[in-house]
Amino acid sequence: MSISPPDFVVKSEEQYDKPFDFAIARRLYSYIYPYRLRVIFSLVFMGIAIAANVAGPTFVKLAIDEGLNKKDPNRLLYWVLFYFGASLLQWLFTYLRVMQMAFVGQSAIYSMRRDLFAHLQKLSIGFFNHYSVGRVITRVINDVEVVREFTTFALLALLRDIFTLVGIMIAMLSMNLRLSLITFSVLPLMVLATMVFRNYSRVYYRRVRSAISWVNSVLAENINAIRVVQAFSRQKQNFDNFSQSPNLYHFQTGLDAAKVGAIYFPVVDLLGAIAIAMVVYIGGTRFFGDTISTGVLVAFILYIDRFFEPIRDLFRRIDSLQSTMAGGERILNLLDTDVEVQDQPNAEVLGAFQGNVRYKDVSFHFPDDPTTTILRNINLDIKAGQNIAFVGRTGAGKTTIIKLLSRFHDPTTGSVTVDGWDLRAVTQMSLRQNMGIVLQDPFLFNGTVEENIRFGKLDATEAQIIDAAKAVGAHDFINAMKNGYKTNVAEGGVLLSVGQRQLISLARALLADPRILILDEATSSIDTQTEKLIQNALAVLFKGRTSFVIAHRLSTITHADKIVVLENGRIIEQGTHSELLENRKKYFELYHTGFDD
Repeated sequence: MSISPPDFVVKSEEQYDKPFDFAIARRLYSYIYPYRLRVIFSLVFMGIAIAANVAGPTFVKLAIDEGLNKKDPNRLLYWVLFYFGASLLQWLFTYLRVMQMAFVGQSAIYSMRRDLFAHLQKLSIGFFNHYSVGRVITRVINDVEVVREFTTFALLALLRDIFTLVGIMIAMLSMNLRLSLITFSVLPLMVLATMVFRNYSRVYYRRVRSAISWVNSVLAENINAIRVVQAFSRQKQNFDNFSQSPNLYHFQTGLDAAKVGAIYFPVVDLLGAIAIAMVVYIGGTRFFGDTISTGVLVAFILYIDRFFEPIRDLFRRIDSLQSTMAGGERILNLLDTDVEVQDQPNAEVLGAFQGNVRYKDVSFHFPDDPTTTILRNINLDIKAGQNIAFVGRTGAGKTTIIKLLSRFHDPTTGSVTVDGWDLRAVTQMSLRQNMGIVLQDPFLFNGTVEENIRFGKLDATEAQIIDAAKAVGAHDFINAMKNGYKTNVAEGGVLLSVGQRQLISLARALLADPRILILDEATSSIDTQTEKLIQNALAVLFKGRTSFVIAHRLSTITHADKIVVLENGRIIEQGTHSELLENRKKYFELYHTGFDD
């Protein structure tokens, strides 16, 4: 049965290998440059280790020819100690080299992940609408890890293999030209076998990576949706799907990759055995004629054993280099992604403001889709302290208006101002420090209830945290928890109900004491009884603050100072609840449908 992964899995592995690119290498090297002295030390340590490695068989030759053959125990011990010393030096300086490069590699990825995280924090919301979380995590984790492995192990290993190979060839040629040429005669076959293996292995190991990606994707989806799976009794069907598709595909591709390796490595061993057999036979026949010493013959056997390893390793390192180029390109592309919304060089730091908001001739479309206009010619004048509600069917532009106020996007045309300040003329941080935002999907961080409420105001006291929780009606259920405000809510707040998470999010926003308060359908996840608990608190908290509410529930907006009705990105009505009902237009229609849209 032929099984293939879905297209999105295949495409994620398409650009896994890339030829050497000086531009990418130069930028990746910038992360290594601060540790260049350690790299230089590593090169020195590598040189000493290579010299010790190459000298080893020569010391064995001298021990045999000058010790054993001449029956001189002192000379034998002398050269044996030299061989042991060379092996000790090789181990010591290899250890020192690896430790130095491990520090360089770890430091480089520390800096790289720091830069990636910092850049991701600055990227605009529009980026994350088109770039999945899985791809971002792959860049920050997998691709950076590929770069680390290359920096730590493969970077100097390429040079080590080349220098070791050259050193062994020089030692062999200087020792015996004829035996050297005999040994080198199998080299073309070795190179041919390695190239064939490399071509096949790249295909099969790419399939293995695709299979792993597929397994992870299906596994993550089922874990995230476990409540839905169990609610619809889909356990058996999902198990069969997992077993017969991604898991079976991974099993098959793993076997195929193992078959390639099972053929290649015995072939390499066979070629090495052929080389040793020819050297032993031809060298042995010359030994009978006293034209070659026993030490030379033994040294050549040792050199042959060491000769093929760098060749095999070189091809593996070349693959690693190509993977690093591909991973590095993806990392750098992410770092080079333009930040859609940026502070101007002369942007002002906005202090405390009153909260007068004005939208003047505002239109908006996404930069990558200029043909689809989300907002058209929006004009609004909101006084400080007013409570504004936006209503309209899904896709009318309600949330986009709020995103422009929060400056997650900039208007395509027109301007949004606060107290007369064009939002593009002030820093984003100073603007958002004066705002409190509660979204439809509440998100809590892994930590205690107290830490999550304090998120918007790190210097808040316990008393202030409790007051904020009481104001939104969260205090009682928090107190009833095992450890009260010290209870850990786990990642995403999974230990709490949706309504409880939303109440904590409200407390978090209100604790920050914002001049502008935004509720983006913030009560849609709260049951009717819980909603009633916070209505009075919200009425008090809205006083003195400019507040914006997007809600489907009628009860959250009937007391708004102004209700703005949107349709297809335009304002078609605005006024109080009673005024709009009297008009008997769109709001009247929405009112009688219960805001289900």
